[in-house]
Amino acid sequence: MSLAIFDLDNTLIADDSDFLWGQFLVDRGIVDKDYYEEANAKFYQDYQQGKLDIIEFLDFSLKPLAMHDAQQLYLWRDEFVETVIKPITLAAAHKLVEQHRAAGDTLLVVTATNRFVTEPIVKLYGIDNLLATTPEFINGQYTGNFIGTPCFQEGKVKQLQDWLAGSTESLAGSCFYSDSHNDLPLLKLVDKPIAVDPDQQLRLVAEQAGWPIISLR
Repeated sequence: MSLAIFDLDNTLIADDSDFLWGQFLVDRGIVDKDYYEEANAKFYQDYQQGKLDIIEFLDFSLKPLAMHDAQQLYLWRDEFVETVIKPITLAAAHKLVEQHRAAGDTLLVVTATNRFVTEPIVKLYGIDNLLATTPEFINGQYTGNFIGTPCFQEGKVKQLQDWLAGSTESLAGSCFYSDSHNDLPLLKLVDKPIAVDPDQQLRLVAEQAGWPIISLR
């Protein structure tokens, strides 16, 4: 029984939920189309290139949460999960999660995408443990700020270490599945790093290091 850690976007699901949530807001007319669509695409490109300013991105991506009533946000999120996310969940990913569950492993998702977006997605896989960037929520309203450490690059390692310190789990025998070179700090920390449909940079590192490379597509 070990710790099985999963990235979410482009690993357990076949696209990026953060980017798709932004596009959903554009498509529903909830945010300004021209500004938001262009900025959302630019931030995603920065992420893919490994040069995302996470603080700048969070200021952008969390701002719509502060502009609407929480109950309305939850209704939109339900629609988003049903219409956008469920079609891009992966049968092979479900099977992989269940294999680890059957082996008695502790299941954990560690994702840069904020908890508001990802919590219901992770539940689709029956995973209870989630580390994600946490939007600030005060007096029943999202503020547009975040609390704690952004769960991105080295921030994923920091969040995981904090979580381990408060649990009985350890990294002995641990594995981590990810598609992104942005996750190299955490991939290098676990005992068994596994590249899943990796981007070009991660594929090169995985090939050189002899890490398993798999596809869930």
